[in-house]
Amino acid sequence: MTISPQFRTASVYVLVSSLWIWLSDRVVDALVVGHAEITTVQNVKGWLFVLVTGAALYWMIGRDLRRLRAINRTLVEGHQQALQVLVSAMDIRHRETGDHSDRVRRVAVGLAKLAGLRGVALRNLSFGALLHDIGKLALPDAILIKPGKLDDAELAVMRTHPQIGYDLLQRVDFLRDAGDVPHGHHERWDGSGYPQGLRGEAIPLAARIFSVVDVWDALISPRVYKRAWPEAEVLDYLRREAGGQFDPALVALFLANYGELKALGQTPAA
Repeated sequence: MTISPQFRTASVYVLVSSLWIWLSDRVVDALVVGHAEITTVQNVKGWLFVLVTGAALYWMIGRDLRRLRAINRTLVEGHQQALQVLVSAMDIRHRETGDHSDRVRRVAVGLAKLAGLRGVALRNLSFGALLHDIGKLALPDAILIKPGKLDDAELAVMRTHPQIGYDLLQRVDFLRDAGDVPHGHHERWDGSGYPQGLRGEAIPLAARIFSVVDVWDALISPRVYKRAWPEAEVLDYLRREAGGQFDPALVALFLANYGELKALGQTPAA
């Protein structure tokens, strides 16, 4: 039978408290005679009881919290590994370059850290970046892997994938707050993006960060419909589109740390 942390903590507290009261009362009865002295000793004993049991509770609760954090980390890592398998299969189906989704996740997380994201916000960006194109699972391959330019009707279908991806993530409890990237990574700083036509800082920060990384990776990598651009041309494009397609502060941050961020995009060792 598994004993819950709260039952274990409460049981230890009750046991220690009972022993303290019983033993300390016996000691006081044996060593102290006068009424005034007994009152003083009992007061001291009470304060010692509070201090000792408080320290014991602090240690036990801290131990249990560390265990819970370790379990939570294991669960999060398990979720991410399962999602990486799904996304790898999706990348293969869509004929993306190498480990595209995980690669842009790594670089986006690096840029997000430089931009000051931490904790839950960083975790949500990481999951959102990994699943940024999950909505494309609902689109036909004839559009996804078409070697040429999409016509207007096909482009309209393609532009539904951010909303589809967002809606899919809302069905999963631990991914609901990760929807900013799938939903907003095709928004533009100047307001001409989709699906909502958001402008400037109305676009969630996670989506603005990812947009820079996603476009950089899309241009610098070969796709079924284009060759890879030379690196210098890609960086020039980011500079030109700062303030148009991209948050200019994030483009500046990306370029200032380009070597470090590019290294994060290298395929990790097996």
